[in-house]
Amino acid sequence: MPKLKTQWDFTLFYKSDSDPQIEKDIQTAEKQFSQFEKKWIKDASYIKDSKKLFQALTEYEKLKENPALKAYLYFYLRKDIDGENKKVKGELSRVFDRYVKLKNKVVFFELAIAKISKEFQKKILSDKTLSHFHYFLETVWKSAKHNLSEGEEKLLSLLYEPSEGMWERGVDSVLSSKKIELEGKEVSVAEALSRLYDYPTQERRALHKKINNAFIEVSDFAEYEINAVYTKKKIEDELRGFKKPYESTLLSYQNDEKTVMNLVDTVTKNFKIAHEFYKLKAKLIKEDILDYSARGVSIGKIEREYAFEDAYKILMSAFSKVDEKYAKKFDEFIQKGQIDVYPKIGKRGGAYCFGEIGIPTFVMHNYTNSYRSVNTLAHEMGHAFHSELSKTQKPLYQDYTISVAEVASTLFENFAFEEVFETLNDKEKIIALHDKIGGSISTIFRQIACFNFEHELHLEVRKKGFVSKEEIATLMNKHMKAYLGPAFKLDIEDGYFFVNWSHIRRFFYVYSYAFGELVSSALYAEYKKDKKFLTKIEQFLSAGGSKSPYKIFKDIGIDTTKPEFFMNGLKEIEKEIKTLKKLIDKK
Repeated sequence: MPKLKTQWDFTLFYKSDSDPQIEKDIQTAEKQFSQFEKKWIKDASYIKDSKKLFQALTEYEKLKENPALKAYLYFYLRKDIDGENKKVKGELSRVFDRYVKLKNKVVFFELAIAKISKEFQKKILSDKTLSHFHYFLETVWKSAKHNLSEGEEKLLSLLYEPSEGMWERGVDSVLSSKKIELEGKEVSVAEALSRLYDYPTQERRALHKKINNAFIEVSDFAEYEINAVYTKKKIEDELRGFKKPYESTLLSYQNDEKTVMNLVDTVTKNFKIAHEFYKLKAKLIKEDILDYSARGVSIGKIEREYAFEDAYKILMSAFSKVDEKYAKKFDEFIQKGQIDVYPKIGKRGGAYCFGEIGIPTFVMHNYTNSYRSVNTLAHEMGHAFHSELSKTQKPLYQDYTISVAEVASTLFENFAFEEVFETLNDKEKIIALHDKIGGSISTIFRQIACFNFEHELHLEVRKKGFVSKEEIATLMNKHMKAYLGPAFKLDIEDGYFFVNWSHIRRFFYVYSYAFGELVSSALYAEYKKDKKFLTKIEQFLSAGGSKSPYKIFKDIGIDTTKPEFFMNGLKEIEKEIKTLKKLIDKK
């Protein structure tokens, strides 16, 4: 058993916060962007000449390997680990300001190619010399009607920090500093949340109340923060001509509205599947009515604890069965210090993966020795593998769209589940299957309920101008109750979870979870039928952002535009619920 690193090794970025290389990288980027600006801002021949366009786009693509992004992300990640460090926050703000300013130097170019005439566009798309750039140009032209003037675009990017970024980080910072008493010691809200479902009913409810109180204590700040960022979005949507609050997200994620709204409508109309599951849960845990803290609770306890060393062994085995290279890459991540494992005061809650062009991919976790934590680690490693394989693309296409991202994560979660499931006894298998279904319900039904909540909240802010924290909490409860069903009774305090739900600040991001889960289920089903389908899976994982999500999956035999596609995925969950009932009856 090798010694496992459990903290991020920031020397993969820089030696320290004061490393002179940070300033050198920023200056290098500023020089590169300035040279590009100086060369092309007065020479617009590329909007009419194919050879000039090829030259300009080739030089533009090189800017994607941006050393200033490395400096910015270094302090961003440092802040997420040490949220109370004011010096790090100051450096993050300073570096981000310079990063935005240098990106503004190429705004003129992006706006110019968006205005290329229809006639020249046709010529470009038939030019094989420019074939590498075709998809990128198509996405630029598709967004062109929503572009503003160069001055307005620069102003909006400069105002992002004070109008959005600082607001969000402010709430994160205040919340991460809150401490909750648990088993005789003080822990972060993030750790309390990650351990909430491990306790018996009365202890769980008491801890849930403490967590809600922490949210309520921060809610005055969050009330203004939410209204500020939602109002800022309203203003920008109006300027850009977006009629619906979710339009800009769908455009940036490269999904068409018809597909996404088919997903939202199909899931919403079938909330009854979630209702059926929670009705069964209430019966199994012997509670007449469920409170919000029971949402993720298991029907029993898998007695064994999974220390991080156990999770390492399980995932090494699971990933090697798919392909040895995934196990080797996972091991490399740990040995190099690219996974930050345990929760602590000041550390951001939850888990995520961060991978960018020319920068080490980092995974953050708040691991608590639970079965759930093993699955979460597999989920984030799915993102990590996707990021690493996407680096086979040239810089322009290494950054894959969000709606594709959640496919890889849930797929590798499935691989891990299979590995653990076979080691369990009959009783534990019932618990594990219940928890797997519960995870799918949360990923699909809860996230679409959140999409509906976000949509209504945006409309309320646009109608009223300001929505109180009490109204936001009531609205959240309304939509959570819609998918949870009659088995649950929610208190007004439960609605204050909006304070902590970071995704509602990343407007409509949540639909990507449901999309990803249903697509990954289809991929997993194909893989189970024929292990050779792994070649197709790797084709998707290596595609990066080189094609639209629709085209990436269509190329490997998955058509997400079929009206019945999402319904077929939901029927699989219904089958799993029936299987669970049979296992219970048999037991």
